[in-house]
Formats: sequence, structure tokens, C-alpha cells
Amino acid sequence: MYSDRIDKLFSEQLQNWELAGKNYRDLSKVRVRKIALGGFEVLLQFNPARITSSSAKVDESHIKQRPCFLCRDNRPKEQKEIPFGDDMIILVNPFPIFRRHLTIPSRSHTVQRIIGSFGTLLSLSQAMHLYTVFYNGPQAGASAPDHLHFQAGNIGFMPVEPDFESGRFTKLVSSEPGLEIWKWEGYHRGLISLTGSDEAKLSSAFTKLFERLSLLQPERPEPMINILSAYSRDKWTVHIFPRKKHRPEQFFSSGADKLLVSPAAVDLGGVIITPREEDFEKISAGDVADIFSQVCFDDLEIDKVIKGII
Repeated sequence: MYSDRIDKLFSEQLQNWELAGKNYRDLSKVRVRKIALGGFEVLLQFNPARITSSSAKVDESHIKQRPCFLCRDNRPKEQKEIPFGDDMIILVNPFPIFRRHLTIPSRSHTVQRIIGSFGTLLSLSQAMHLYTVFYNGPQAGASAPDHLHFQAGNIGFMPVEPDFESGRFTKLVSSEPGLEIWKWEGYHRGLISLTGSDEAKLSSAFTKLFERLSLLQPERPEPMINILSAYSRDKWTVHIFPRKKHRPEQFFSSGADKLLVSPAAVDLGGVIITPREEDFEKISAGDVADIFSQVCFDDLEIDKVIKGII
């Protein structure tokens, strides 16, 4: 079982890799506070170790100037791996958000794209049923847009997961054996969820959604998107966040207006990472709502997308 192999990997890495061991121990010192927003909560996590990822320069010129940190020759010699299938490997992420945080890159240096890899996401979710597996698009939070990879963290960590189970913000818009399509309302983030036990139907529904989003953003290498996927009780739950912006205006501001928040899948899942203490202290519910409104589709935009796929 992959869970046993991953547990062993964590035990060995945290003992033998000084950087990883320190950063996972430091998770106990990470500060968290709750923000109430329209009948639900988001969490702020003050996590200084995430400063490099949050502030990463991911434009093409900067990517070309740095070695790829996911390629084997450039990874720390202490970082060990578990193979997954023929093409992917599982690594301990040394800069954790989760109590158990994994990075899952391709063996080969190939660009970050979800088409052709969605089946891998589902397979990872099924094999790693104690984890939520997630994907950040190349222009939607991936700090290595030049190398295909997923990440994973312990399941149930992000508020979006219990919020979906509660049914308070979701409406079923399509149902057939093996597949259900849900839209979210009043959640400050336009969000579409797929659930079901039929892998082929899930993949087909995702492809239709991807093609619809591609028509709206034809100039991009792929439509801006973040995805969370988990497998439980013999079915998948896949949350899809279409995006219209990589970073909010506050990221680029200076002085008192600056907020170093760069939303990716975990942030949209309801855990907003703040590597600077001043941001952790001052971010308000209004700031969170404004950031979500800048980077995510709204409910009406999601409605239009769904009408194009059902």
C-alpha cells in the first residue's frame, strides 16, 4: 500500500534530511487564525518557510534562468523518492503546508499541463486515499510551470472539503450513473465539483470543461485552473477552480497596501498562506473576499461555463 510506503518515506526523510526535519518540526509553531466570510470560514496560515514559493517569479525569462528544482540532477541529494507508475515519483516536500506534504513530479522534464495528465491525478487520488492531491496550472500558482507535477496533503485539511460534504453551498446540476456535476453558490469563489465512481465519465466531463474554458482564454498555454482531487468511499471528488488572474493587485502594491498572497489550490481550498507576519495580522474578511473576486470566476460566470458542458 502506498500509505505504508509514504509513512516510511516521511519517517526516514524527517530523520535523515535536516532541512525537512526542521521545517516539519516548525509546523507546530505555525500560527493559524480563522476569518468568517458569508456563512463559512477560511483559515490564514502564517508560514514563513513558504516565502520562496509565494513570491516565485514564474515568467518565462526567469524560468529559463534557473535550474529546474524538480529534475533529479538538481534536487537535494538527501531527497529520496518513491516511484508511482512508470512516469511519476513521490517526494517529501521540504517546505510544508500540511502535516504530510508531498510533491509528485514527472520523471521527465515536461511542461505543466493537465490535459493528458488528468487520469494520473485520478490514479494518484485513488492510490493515496489518505491524501488530497492537487494541481496548480502553469499560470495559476505552479512555482515550476516548466515541469509536470502534482502535490498532495493529508485529506480534510482544507475547509472546502467539509463545506462540500455539508451541502450548504452546492447545487446538483447533472447526474447520471457514475458521475455528478455540482456548482457552488455564495462561496466567493466560482467552483465546479465532479463526483463519481466512473473514471471515464469523470475524465470526459473534465475534458468538456477544459475545452469550454480554453475558448475563454485562447491566448494561454492552458486555461488558468486549480484542481483538488480525493478518493473516498469508492468514488472521486474533484473540485475545479477556474481562474481569471494569477495574483491579486495587492501582491504588486507597495507600502501598507501590499499583501504577499499568491493564491493557488490550497488557498482557494480555504487555507490562505501568508509568509509575512504583517499580512497574517492585518488581512480582513474584506481583503479575502476582494482577493477571491479578482482571481476567481463569480457565480454567473460559472453558470455560463456549466451551460456549455451539460
